[in-house]
Amino acid sequence: MPRRTPRTVLDRLRTPRRFPKFLKSASVCVLIAGLLSPLSQAAATAAPSAAATNDYCGGQCSDILPPGENGNATLVEILLNQAFGTQPGHAEDQLAPYGNLAKGYSGLTDAKINDFFNDASFGVPSGQVASTVKPRSDVTIVRDKKTGVPHITGTTRYGTEFGAGYAAAQDRLWLMDVFRHVGRGQLTSFAGGAPSNQGLEQEFWRNAPYTEADLQAQIDNATAQAGERGKQALADANAYVAGINAYIDASDSGRYFPGEYVLTGHKDSITNAGTIDHFKLTDLVALASVIGALFGSGGGGEVNNALSLLAAQSKYGVAEGTKVWESFRQRNDPEAVLTVHDGESFPYAVKPDDAQGEALPDAGSVTREPLVYDRTGSAGTAAATGASTKAARSSVSSAKRGMSNALVVSGKHTASGHPIAVFGPQTGYFAPQLLMLQEIQGPGLSARGASFAGLSMYVELGRGQDYSWSATTSGQDIIDTYAVELCQDDYHYLYHGTCTAMDKVERTNSWKPTVADGTAAGSYRMQVYRTKYGPVEYRATVGGKKVAYTTLRSSFMHEADSIIGFQMLNDPDYVKSPQTFQSAVQHINYTFNWFYADSSHTAYYNSGDNPVRATGVDADFPVWAQPAYEWRNWDAATNTAQYTPASAHPNSVDQDYYISWNNKQAKDYAAAPWGEGSVHRGNLLEDRVKKLVSAGGVTRSALVKAMADAALADLRAEDVLPKLLKVINSSTVTDPAAAAAVSKLSAWVTAGAKRTETSAGSHTYADADAIRILDAWWPLLVKAEFEPVLGSDLYAAFTGSIPVDEAPSAGHGPTGSHAGSSFQYGWWSYVDKDIRAVLGESVQGGLTQKYCGSGSLGACRDALISTLKEAAGKTAAQVYPGDDQCSAGDQWCADSIVQRTLGGIKHGKISWQNRPTYQQVVEYTSHR
Repeated sequence: MPRRTPRTVLDRLRTPRRFPKFLKSASVCVLIAGLLSPLSQAAATAAPSAAATNDYCGGQCSDILPPGENGNATLVEILLNQAFGTQPGHAEDQLAPYGNLAKGYSGLTDAKINDFFNDASFGVPSGQVASTVKPRSDVTIVRDKKTGVPHITGTTRYGTEFGAGYAAAQDRLWLMDVFRHVGRGQLTSFAGGAPSNQGLEQEFWRNAPYTEADLQAQIDNATAQAGERGKQALADANAYVAGINAYIDASDSGRYFPGEYVLTGHKDSITNAGTIDHFKLTDLVALASVIGALFGSGGGGEVNNALSLLAAQSKYGVAEGTKVWESFRQRNDPEAVLTVHDGESFPYAVKPDDAQGEALPDAGSVTREPLVYDRTGSAGTAAATGASTKAARSSVSSAKRGMSNALVVSGKHTASGHPIAVFGPQTGYFAPQLLMLQEIQGPGLSARGASFAGLSMYVELGRGQDYSWSATTSGQDIIDTYAVELCQDDYHYLYHGTCTAMDKVERTNSWKPTVADGTAAGSYRMQVYRTKYGPVEYRATVGGKKVAYTTLRSSFMHEADSIIGFQMLNDPDYVKSPQTFQSAVQHINYTFNWFYADSSHTAYYNSGDNPVRATGVDADFPVWAQPAYEWRNWDAATNTAQYTPASAHPNSVDQDYYISWNNKQAKDYAAAPWGEGSVHRGNLLEDRVKKLVSAGGVTRSALVKAMADAALADLRAEDVLPKLLKVINSSTVTDPAAAAAVSKLSAWVTAGAKRTETSAGSHTYADADAIRILDAWWPLLVKAEFEPVLGSDLYAAFTGSIPVDEAPSAGHGPTGSHAGSSFQYGWWSYVDKDIRAVLGESVQGGLTQKYCGSGSLGACRDALISTLKEAAGKTAAQVYPGDDQCSAGDQWCADSIVQRTLGGIKHGKISWQNRPTYQQVVEYTSHR
């Protein structure tokens, strides 16, 4: 079946044919003519900007964020885009330079960096001011001509934050509105009942089923516990929300609000009837819950782990089955690439010698807790129920969390003697983008960079006056599964010996067709049962006793707590050194790897509220919901506990270099996701940066080239394919079809194993046949290598814990296909270790047995050649079957990056790159 790109929110606006006939052709022009006279926005004039005196980067800070800063479009602009392909100003101007790096990096020099990035210096140079807006007397928003980024300068703290809110609404109002509804589980009622919208709200609300009182309580608790900084954060947030609402009012009365409000039926294009609801503080918490769930919550999946363990024990017996399971789990693989590579150990969530309190389910007893009830109309279609199934699967899988990379080199190894960093978050590609850029300067605030739309009261990833910082998703385990014993009925459970009622939280959503989403009318009710140990995810029996499996994460009911850490990062009087940087990010309770660079130092810190587990508790499996197995000093009323101290988190200052691509952080810091073994995409960075550091004299352009080169690499081809070919070539290949395939694959490896165009814009890959063959071969060879020995049941169980492949053309991860991010989760380590073992090579942390050909080199070779011939015989149309973006057989298009529409504006595709969405290149020349 053809793959389909997930269609979210306003994806139905992608082509003009989806508009009613009265909006087509000449009628479009008539309607536009009638709408071209809205009142102008707040007075905007071109004015010179004062030169920045607090910038210590010496013009050597750059950044980029595609597709463009402007994520708002009026109805007129949407209609023009749909009818004629025109773009609003600054909506797409960053897409070409970002995309061009894929073919332009080979000749990169420091002088050419800003051909592909933008100058990220503070301020706006004289003559580059495009507009100046003063939404209040105490704040000015200057936008530059090149990118349209807002540079916010306030004379008061309130005015500065008001300006940040106003600028955010200018650039992302519709997107912010969409995601506050996603966080509340109310997207379909707001934006339409498309199956993808149903799936999106279900996925996130299942993880964070909060009531309005819960959202408010999180604000109250976060600010009350942080003293004066908490009070300041609350004042900042109030000012920020006031700025958002001021823009809503101004754009409403001026009739330049985002056109999606008309197309979704919230506003009338002729009379201006209808409302755009004001934002409130609880909206920010709802937004934060979405971002935290998507990028900053590691762990979970204990029930799936239990099921695959039971499958292994059923196949091999308890003792041997456990060994087999552990060998695939790779909690602490000795060959895994590490971010802290100096040998320091940071034990966390390690396998206990004698596990206590495990509550493994009885065979065949596990059922997933339903979320959706009372479906009517289009909510009952096969597409809708399929979206629900996919959302449920995604919401409990730790394998969906990841993305982002970092390359940081100490000044000891650079040409200038100053550290260099190339880093950024890999957040997918959307139109408008989830992130937005800004510079914010005011009392106690001095920063430029990216923030998630609707949470931009502070810069979340970017630079200060003399330092830059960034993050990658770390994913360490802060989520545990508890088996609560039921009593009385299915909705009561034992809590410390008392039969206690579960709390039921509900959302009822309904929708009807609109211009934006023609999905037929429908409705449903979402229902979650919550316990003191978190929401119910599964039902089962354990030793014959009926239980509910609940999921408890340390950041549950604490979505707002991280605001203090971000406030500190933006405070020039707080962050002045690696140590104060580490102190700031210690206040962030989401699971991230944080990186820092100034003119003399680099630093790293792994954040997150890591609970201290009871002695003997194995974090990989469900445990009984009993006091003996709870987190230490856990308070059920506040969901707080004892957390591991800062010194126990992987951290470092001035290591020779750091790399991170969501790989293992440090020795003995147990991997929460599966797949952190001998081959990981982090190796693509490690190999290149290590080589640069060894040679010395690293420059900004050299480090960018290392990143860009890794961004085009096929991990399987670079790190595993040579070993597969070694097995095949252990004897002469006599079959003509197999020999031809081997020749093509070998030539590709020799050429560098890249997925790259023949020339810029050709839309044709060099080594296209070899790429097609490997894409077809990988799933075939993995199955032929492992399933005969594991058996179909255990093989299926393991593939349920970690997918076999994550090629660019596959639909995977939190954003589906055409998402850029690739090769994070797959069976490459298993294949690597097994093939090396069959070849008789040394393997540390190997699998418990040899799988390929049951250990026989000849039989292994036969299996590889047989599957290779099958793969080589597949046509491009079979390997790349097409979807709603690409025709069958179009290899380049199948890999291409699509800016997934979350609004009415669509953009063109760019060639595949596996790199951060927002990215900085920095080298500071001095320090305060």
